[in-house]
Amino acid sequence: MDRQGDAAGDRTTSVITTLHGTDITLVGQDRSFHAITKFSIEKSDRITAVSNFLKEETFFAFGCAGCDVEVIHNFIDPLLYNRARHAPILREQVGSKGQKILMHVSNFRAVKRVRDVVRIFARVHAEIPSALVMVGDGPDRDDAEQEARELGVEKDVHFLGKIEQVAPLLASADLFLLPSDRESFGLSALEALASGVPVIGCNVGGLPEVVREGETGALRAPADVAGMATAALEILRDADRWQRMSTLAASDARARFARDAVVGQYEALYLSTLASR
Repeated sequence: MDRQGDAAGDRTTSVITTLHGTDITLVGQDRSFHAITKFSIEKSDRITAVSNFLKEETFFAFGCAGCDVEVIHNFIDPLLYNRARHAPILREQVGSKGQKILMHVSNFRAVKRVRDVVRIFARVHAEIPSALVMVGDGPDRDDAEQEARELGVEKDVHFLGKIEQVAPLLASADLFLLPSDRESFGLSALEALASGVPVIGCNVGGLPEVVREGETGALRAPADVAGMATAALEILRDADRWQRMSTLAASDARARFARDAVVGQYEALYLSTLASR
């Protein structure tokens, strides 16, 4: 939750609160934080949320009588997340045998279901030459590594740890896997799409607002490993379909979530708030 305003409580200053996700779906609903979160929302002059899902979740969790939540989505820098700008460094390192490269980027928390990432990959790997690149770190990394060993795919699963700049890595990916059981928006999925990488994920939270089912990726029910693996194989086996998805993913991300357009929405919100004081 970002608050734009005067922390000292000077009500001559407008307060704009931006809701991002776990501030509402996890932390805010904890009994210890529920009251202060509700108070902060209701005392804000304007409230924004990064997805329609999060807007509805806020009403459901807090009631917030009289609150008017405006949806302004997350955004990407189209220049940075541009496949054509980056050398295919991963392709040279882990995909040199013509392998398809599947990728996952997260904080490896339970909600990300990283074991499912490995399970989906194992099914794909059994059918076509492929490698899995896992970017990030967190409490469930050991579980993912164990799953890879148990499924016998550990030699083709590469754990890179935390990396600040993921755009150069995404430029080498063929598919992005995000089987989370909850996503308030799905920024990592948006970054993949902007890089021309179709996304395989779950039809939960704000992810359907980012991924166009059947057009820029495929969304299945949480824990449907078989369904997500089947969707991944169908895309990877059809070069023409993959290319159509990749091209549309990049253009759609730029059309709906480009930085300048979204920042313009925030600027308009700030100006209208100031004008109403």
